[in-house]
Amino acid sequence: MKYELYYWPEMQGRGEYVRLALEEAEAAYDDVARGPRGSAAMMKMMEAHKGTPPFAPPFLKAGKLVIGHTANILLYLGARHALAPKTEAGKLWVHQLQLTITDLVVEIHDTHHPLGPSMYYEDQKPAAKKRTAEFWDERVPKYLDYFEQLLDDNDGAYVTGRRLTYVDLSLFQIVDGLRYAFPKRMKAFETNIPGLVGLHERVAARPNIKAYLASERRIPFNEQGIFRRYRELDN
Repeated sequence: MKYELYYWPEMQGRGEYVRLALEEAEAAYDDVARGPRGSAAMMKMMEAHKGTPPFAPPFLKAGKLVIGHTANILLYLGARHALAPKTEAGKLWVHQLQLTITDLVVEIHDTHHPLGPSMYYEDQKPAAKKRTAEFWDERVPKYLDYFEQLLDDNDGAYVTGRRLTYVDLSLFQIVDGLRYAFPKRMKAFETNIPGLVGLHERVAARPNIKAYLASERRIPFNEQGIFRRYRELDN
């Protein structure tokens, strides 16, 4: 079966967590909005009133199934492509971790848009500077230290032990994105998270991920996505 992934064609965003899983699994997929059908095909599905129309991208079409929300898509893919534990308890555990990452992604986005996405960044710079300072003082340690401790407790190459799961791929994206958006702050903080830094390196070196990162399929970070680089926020 060939999957259809629907997400905005000009950014990594929340769709990138799904792309990483599909690439690691060597799954056949069509990144629909980046193809000839463009974003119109995605909008058409969201505007449908029959079946199970998704509220927003990303969503995945798998046969007759249409699955929305990043964590929900990864729950589905993980069970079918050996990217999650086999037990029910294990599946729920990595899903729980992915939901925690989802919360972190929201907080990362709010560093540059603390007053809401309907306003331009330029209209909320003072609030963004305040939110970013709080984010690095309180929220980054809370989240990343938690995952660092999990790596240390499991004494394995990956969060759940010896086998990679989609959570490891998502944590790779978190580290990669924070390095892009906040290079100075992240460089200073990385001394606190050697386990996550090592995890990032191991994921980047995996053959399928390495090939993906070097390909045109990997959209470069830019100031339209979750991770945005603004010099005044990185000091």
